[in-house]
Formats: sequence, structure tokens, C-alpha cells
Amino acid sequence: MNLVILLKDDFKDESHAVIEGRRAKHIIEVHRAEKGKLLKAGLLNSQIGTGLVTEISADSVELEVKLFGNPPPAPPITLIAALPRPKSFRKVLHAAVSMGVKNIYFIASWKVEKSYWESPVIGEKEVFEESILALEQSRDTIMPQIFFRKRFKPFLEDEVPGIIEDAQCLLAHPGSHPVCPCRISRKAFLAIGPEGGFTDYERDLFIERGFSPVSIGERILRTEFAVPALLSRLIF
Repeated sequence: MNLVILLKDDFKDESHAVIEGRRAKHIIEVHRAEKGKLLKAGLLNSQIGTGLVTEISADSVELEVKLFGNPPPAPPITLIAALPRPKSFRKVLHAAVSMGVKNIYFIASWKVEKSYWESPVIGEKEVFEESILALEQSRDTIMPQIFFRKRFKPFLEDEVPGIIEDAQCLLAHPGSHPVCPCRISRKAFLAIGPEGGFTDYERDLFIERGFSPVSIGERILRTEFAVPALLSRLIF
């Protein structure tokens, strides 16, 4: 936890917050906080500042909070990813959120098993908690918007044209394609398929919508590795 994320319900008045549960346990056991220790803190979807430990017990921590700075700017990138297997989903989500992506679409694909959509890891509570962990890690406070689309073709045909206007659209796909660009500064969309890529039909639909295939080499990476590898090129 590089940043204590505060929720509005934590505050007992304008400048004092009481933290319980996982966050308090982390502050007590990992930060080894004591009265008088100054922590980095930020209010969810708001500013970043400091939290001075004023009271501490076995299961709660009280902070005197001062907010005065903005979170790091978000890269102008929207991620579109075929829904990964449940064991990989948390890693993909964590990587994207910790790298600052604020719009993420998890979509259907022929290679995405139907059982993935029934996994509890994509539940609202679980996604929120994993996103909070990623924000804490990256010292960010702005919660991303995360969308799930169970129908591939309607998403590509009906929704995508309205959201990609004036954007650079990239499709990460295995093959002899141009190398993924670096340090883009304009609005961009990055689509990543399942391991081994989208089917030919799905790839062609993306291309018809203006997506350009790109590559990061000959190796086929797991989704949880491909996502940070591609995002790091585009952002850094």
C-alpha cells in the first residue's frame, strides 16, 4: 500500500477519518504505524495528500487528513481485452488500473469460455476491491470505468464506432505486423485478444472498424503479461 485510499464513509468530520478492515490491518502490520506517523493518503476520486496517525487500536486507525494535490494524469488509452480466464483476470485488471488506464472493456471472443462470465472474480464487489488495490499500489485515486460486453459482434458493430472517433486504434495480434508504437500522446484504443489472438473473423471485424494490427515480437504471451508489456510501450 503506497497510498491509503480513503472513502467518504471513513470520515467522521471534514479532516478526520477512521479506517477499519483490510486497510487498517495493512497500516498496522505492514507500515507498523504509530501515533504521529505521517502516511500518504488520498480520497477516492479526489485529491491526494497526507494522513497523520492520531489514534490506533488493534483493528482501526484514525488519521488527520490533509488533501492538497492531484493524482497522476491518466494516459489517453482505452483497453479492450478479451475476458481472460478467472486466474488471469485479477492480474490483467490490476496491471491496467495500476498503469493508469481509466476505461477498460472486457469482451467476449470465440476463445473465451462461457464459464468465465459466471466467475465471481468479475463481480462488482471483487472488481472494486481489486481496483482499489491497484490504485493504492500506483498512488492514484481515480477509479476506472470497467465494462463487460458478452456479445462480440454487437459490441464491434454498434458500440465501437461511437467511442473510437478521432482515436488511434491498435490491435495486438500475433504475426508479422508493425511494431507497437511508443509513447503515444493522442487518444488511443488498444485491443488484445485471448492467448494466440482473436480468430480471423474477429480480427477482420476489428480491422474493418479501423484497428491496425501491431506486434511486440514473435513470442506468444499470456494475457497478464501482454497487457503490461503493450501498455508500457504506449505509455512510457
